[in-house]
Amino acid sequence: MPNASRIALVLGATGGIGGETALALSRHGWKIRALSRATGPASGSLEWEWVKGDALDQASVLRAAEGVHVIVHAVNPPGYRNWAKLVLPMIDNTIAAATASLARILLPGTIYNYGPDAFPVLREESPQNAATHKGKIRIELEKRLKDASGQGVRSLIVRFGDFFGPKPGNNWFSQGIVSPNSPLKSITYPGSKGVGHNWAYLPDTGEAFARLMDRETELEDFARFHFRGFWDKDGTEMIAAIRRVTGKPSLPVKALPWFFFKLASPFNETLRELYATRPLWTTPIQLDNTRLVRFLGEEPHTDLDRAVETTLQALGCLGR
Repeated sequence: MPNASRIALVLGATGGIGGETALALSRHGWKIRALSRATGPASGSLEWEWVKGDALDQASVLRAAEGVHVIVHAVNPPGYRNWAKLVLPMIDNTIAAATASLARILLPGTIYNYGPDAFPVLREESPQNAATHKGKIRIELEKRLKDASGQGVRSLIVRFGDFFGPKPGNNWFSQGIVSPNSPLKSITYPGSKGVGHNWAYLPDTGEAFARLMDRETELEDFARFHFRGFWDKDGTEMIAAIRRVTGKPSLPVKALPWFFFKLASPFNETLRELYATRPLWTTPIQLDNTRLVRFLGEEPHTDLDRAVETTLQALGCLGR
């Protein structure tokens, strides 16, 4: 079926990965229907159909999914709060909607699912034995998708490293490494010296989803791919790119105050969940994209400096 006659329902269209996936699918000819608590077009989305609703309300998700061929599940609780109460009910609602509409679910995966027994190179079949509360919830989320595939519900999981890009969202780059809406005076880096880190540029991640859906009929009912993105082999290359783009070669780099996060953890859920991710910054973890490259021929990739410049410009950090 030509993409022009197909509809994609996007849950989380106002966020980073949801918005970029919607833009990419639109470029590939899909009609976009966006579910949002506060309806209204975002940048680049004037032609989308905006439907008011909540991912936690199964009835509204079912109504929004009528006649769609894809449901992009790109919703997460804001600020890492209430994961235990919200994450699994939201995926259950999406599964119910996909069952009714016969749509494929698209899920951006994370590395939170994994523990030390899978490090340092993560492949699609690597064991998922997360030690963190958040990781265990993500494992259960994906298990529900796999179980649903046995009932005819198709899904596609593409797993990414840390996001950065022009659409702000819940990501380390825009909420920790730089300070939006002002020229950069310093960089705050969460990682340990010499430890590699995986980054995923949001427009590239959306394009990967769109290209995979161009060949949807070739996908397994429960399909999984890993996206390599940009591998910063020692934690210095992202810093160097920010310095080049800003024209400030001596821009100071500060260490993230993890100790403060630890002290505040008993009293603040967001900081507690963030502190739990610290091992992902102290261990070199990279995603093996062999399966993705074999299927698509290449992984969508934007030059790092161009990606960083676009990101900083959108975040208001370049002063121009």
